[in-house]
Amino acid sequence: MRTTDNNCGKQLKTLGECGNIEDLQSISNKSLDELLENNPNLLIFPKTFGKYHDDVEKSIIFSLSDEKLDENIIKLRTYNLMGFIGRNDTQLTITSRFATDDKQDYFLHYMLQKVFSINLLDFDQTTDKKDNIWDFLLYLFPYYLNKAYSKGLYKAYKREEYNDANIKGTIDVKRHIKMNIPFNGKIAYTTRQHSYDNAVTQLIRHTIEYIKVHPWANSILSNNDKIREAVSEFTYATQNSYDKNARQKIINANIKPVTHPYFTEYKILQKICMLILQRKKISFGQEKDKIYGLLFDGAWLWEEYLNTILKDKFIHPENKTGKNKFYLFEDDRQPIYPDFISKEPPKKVADAKYMPLDRQDEYGENSEKATSIYYKTITYMYRFSSNEGYLFFPYSGANPYSKTYKIVSTDGTLKKIGLEIPQSAENFKNFIEIMNKNEQEFIDSIFVKK
Repeated sequence: MRTTDNNCGKQLKTLGECGNIEDLQSISNKSLDELLENNPNLLIFPKTFGKYHDDVEKSIIFSLSDEKLDENIIKLRTYNLMGFIGRNDTQLTITSRFATDDKQDYFLHYMLQKVFSINLLDFDQTTDKKDNIWDFLLYLFPYYLNKAYSKGLYKAYKREEYNDANIKGTIDVKRHIKMNIPFNGKIAYTTRQHSYDNAVTQLIRHTIEYIKVHPWANSILSNNDKIREAVSEFTYATQNSYDKNARQKIINANIKPVTHPYFTEYKILQKICMLILQRKKISFGQEKDKIYGLLFDGAWLWEEYLNTILKDKFIHPENKTGKNKFYLFEDDRQPIYPDFISKEPPKKVADAKYMPLDRQDEYGENSEKATSIYYKTITYMYRFSSNEGYLFFPYSGANPYSKTYKIVSTDGTLKKIGLEIPQSAENFKNFIEIMNKNEQEFIDSIFVKK
């Protein structure tokens, strides 16, 4: 079963079309925190990977309407999460609403590549429409490989077995009797030594080798000098013991997560590697009634993507790291984090919205949703003495979208600007070309001289 994000409600026939209704009900209307608690094979980015933003954990994936058009039809409504989720044999794929067909979700690929600094002009999604969702994990690998490698190669104790005359460890009596009786001058013993060649580095090596033969993602391993260096170092560290046939053994050896406080970054990388190598197993839900899948928070991704194109002109405060923290009140009270604040005067305050703000029925001037959206940005305008507030959202229309609201009894204006997302690109390369043009027009529309 397939749908898009922010679908405004999709009608489903309960008989045959939506799978098992009980499976859908077990997922619907529940926060991510609730779902993640007992479902380790459900992955939500950025939350699962140690990156929190705003209250994404309170979001729901989709809702099922209690209101039925008739006894055989229900309405499934999606929001800002994209990806794949399933329970037992019931599976739902949520593409971005800008996907032109079932396979070519160029916009999601594009945002992930921009956010994780990857340059792939072409890719070939597999024919398995569900399974290719897991390919998005490949975009995360080089990013977290770099973060982990910045702490140096992972070092851990490794048990080695020897049988020679140079005893320097613990005698292995059982093995010694088996191998060296009658006595031949050798002693069977074991050592425990710190080594760069261990279960974790072997796991990373297996992931590297998996990506090397991937149909379109192999180039991410040579995307920049840092990645090439990291790949080379992990390959060298494991060169004497790497065995392509030992993948499952290495996976089993990594079931226990990294706990060393200095190597915290390796814990996330370890998880990503395990997911990449085990994706087929996870895709088909091995445990009865357990929820599984991979989802991306569109609101987070849209905001981070906008930062890649606006960072020269806007400050981007980060509420979880404390970077560029501001306060609403004196004495450093009530920290606030507008999405974007212009670097140069006159001050402009902007909020990133992944929602389709051009849908007048839901986000029109008189809607409750619109009111809450407007109030937050206007508060920030007041705090920063700004007369210019903006709402940035992705837009699928054929022409640029812009709508200005004059704030009563003030000189202030609030402006909704849509960044046009191409709907008729011939291929991914063409999509990038059009997006680059649209991005420049988008920036120009913000800084147009009055």
